[in-house]
Amino acid sequence: MDTNTCPTWTLRPADLRDVETIVELRAAVMRPDLERLGRYDEHRVRQRLRDGFSAEHTSVVLAEGTFAGCVALSPHRGGHRLEHFYLSPAHQGRGLGSAVLRGLLARTDAEGTEVRLNVLQGSAARRLYERHGFVLEDEDPVDVFMVRAPRT
Repeated sequence: MDTNTCPTWTLRPADLRDVETIVELRAAVMRPDLERLGRYDEHRVRQRLRDGFSAEHTSVVLAEGTFAGCVALSPHRGGHRLEHFYLSPAHQGRGLGSAVLRGLLARTDAEGTEVRLNVLQGSAARRLYERHGFVLEDEDPVDVFMVRAPRT
């Protein structure tokens, strides 16, 4: 597969059998930023996802038919909350994240709803979200809280 192009991708509903795969992906993807912030805890990074996992609002990202990541879009304050958007390192930097995000945002735009999220301070993911119209709402020493108004 050409590493400079976005692979063919689909979303499928997550189920409880996906939890541990997603937990391990989260731990791997978040580790560098959490370590940089002095907040990495091997158990906590996994348990937080287990505790907050909602199969109803989570999708598995498949690239070329294989597991590439996950994303959750759940109802929140009259709009949506984007959470747990993780792509395996092998699938980062090739346009897959932008493609998935565009698809989700097309849905929320059609509904006329805001989307909120948070990223860790210094995370490269912030640039992805800014490119797609998210703006700073608030921040603290660990998290950056962002919001995106619907586009018509």
